[in-house]
Amino acid sequence: MQLSDQNQYTIQGIAPAQLVEQFGSPLYVYDGQTIRRKAAALQKAFSGVNMKIKFACKSNTNLAVLRLMREIGVELDVVSPGELEMGKLAGYQANQITFTPSGVPFYEVKEAVEAGAIVNVDSLPLLEWFGQTFGNTKPCLIRIKPNVAAGGHAKIMTAHADSKFGISVLLLDQILEIVKKYDIKIIGLHQHTGSDIKDAEPFLKVADILFETAKHFPDLEIVDLGGGFKVSYMPGDAITDMELLGNKITARFKKFCSEYGRELQLWFEPGKFLVSESGNLLVTTTVVKEDPARNFVHVDSGLNHLIRPMMYGSYHHILNTSNPTGEEKPYNVVGYICETDTFASDRHLPEVRQGDILAFLNAGAYGFTMSSNYNARFRPAEVLVDNGEARLVRRRETLEDLLLTQQGL
Repeated sequence: MQLSDQNQYTIQGIAPAQLVEQFGSPLYVYDGQTIRRKAAALQKAFSGVNMKIKFACKSNTNLAVLRLMREIGVELDVVSPGELEMGKLAGYQANQITFTPSGVPFYEVKEAVEAGAIVNVDSLPLLEWFGQTFGNTKPCLIRIKPNVAAGGHAKIMTAHADSKFGISVLLLDQILEIVKKYDIKIIGLHQHTGSDIKDAEPFLKVADILFETAKHFPDLEIVDLGGGFKVSYMPGDAITDMELLGNKITARFKKFCSEYGRELQLWFEPGKFLVSESGNLLVTTTVVKEDPARNFVHVDSGLNHLIRPMMYGSYHHILNTSNPTGEEKPYNVVGYICETDTFASDRHLPEVRQGDILAFLNAGAYGFTMSSNYNARFRPAEVLVDNGEARLVRRRETLEDLLLTQQGL
């Protein structure tokens, strides 16, 4: 994604107007080169240790994106049987997939284990059941809750004391008791602090907690520090300094491995970090409403396609790709859903006219995967641009798709 000398926004040289003309509006577009670049940055930051990337595919489950991840050596972290099957359809072997459930029915865990995936056990009842069911015949990881609060929004903090995720580190004695009782084969410890963490300090704090906890488990092969790296949402936005973080975590991890007595694998599970910046939601302006209190730009999309601004108050930079040099004016950019679905308030944009194509940036993560058919609206098509070629990787929905599972028609 880039701006030309004329401020014309393109995706690998392809203009949004060309993509909308070919594939329709609204439209999700992913830039494959951005995904490759982000993965390479993470690999470089941790080149000093035996590191593995597990893509948190809840952020984007398009099969074309999953196949691209497999192509560049990134494995998968899934949270449901559906995501597990999508990973297998994308060409992953089951042993390349980690299943990280959150209070799911135990039969889902059984299916994942029997399929060959590695499970992150997230509760004492599940650990007890795992021991009763598999003894020491199947390996697993344990998800530890380190009781550290960090993240860009309360809804995306997952390691604090009140979070539903993982087993509190304060319950270590009970964990060890169950592991010993059933001789459970614990090959790794896992934690995930949250999302949009800018500073290195929270990562270092939870790493130290996990390294200390790991000393109680003699047969570990893996320490999994999750993800949550901050991405850039607006020009000049501060992001996680991956080189600094890589150097600090690497030093601590090497020291831990030396004390532990052997080299372990270090895993990370980024989702947003790998795909957010690759994504654009292209929309078309339907109405420009000049109101005494506010100017409104209505577009052919809404919270049914991108719920993050309404759910998290998230910021998505917006470009008027049809009139990039127009005089700037303040607008509220709003959707077409019969709810208050405001994408941006008092946003200064080059003059927006009916028919102009707007690009919502940083829409590659938790955009389509959190979309819905609210108001009986269709979900958009998805396009992957890679090596300068735009390819349809999900068609636009139709009324037949909405009616497919209804009975008695």
